[in-house]
Amino acid sequence: MGAFVAEVALRWSDMDAFGHVNHARTITLLEEARAELLFTEAERQGLLGMAEGMVVARVVIDYHSPLLYASKSLQVQMSVRELKAASFIVDYTAYAQEAVATAETLMVPYDLQAGRPRRLTAEERDFLAEWQLDAVKAENARA
Repeated sequence: MGAFVAEVALRWSDMDAFGHVNHARTITLLEEARAELLFTEAERQGLLGMAEGMVVARVVIDYHSPLLYASKSLQVQMSVRELKAASFIVDYTAYAQEAVATAETLMVPYDLQAGRPRRLTAEERDFLAEWQLDAVKAENARA
């Protein structure tokens, strides 16, 4: 299927003293976009387990230009790569007129009851595979 696109509203409180969206708030905005994919869209497709435990194991973000509140919203394109048995990476490109940031998060499914990581279910893997870019799908097919 390719990239999932989420539109996230900017809030006045996202700005810092320098007049642009603070770096910590940018990560929160990406989290809101990711929740739309992993929780809202997954639930819409009948998959409920992801909302019961998913943690960020690593986050990397590169800023390309300041994100200003005047943009009013952030469009976030997300795709999945490195889909493994017990982890996957979500790639992000965030736009406000132009690309303002690219990022990735290493996601790990987590069993809250047991207090430890768990493996992805077959249904979760199928759902995540829908959001792999075509080049990634082709590479996985060759492997």
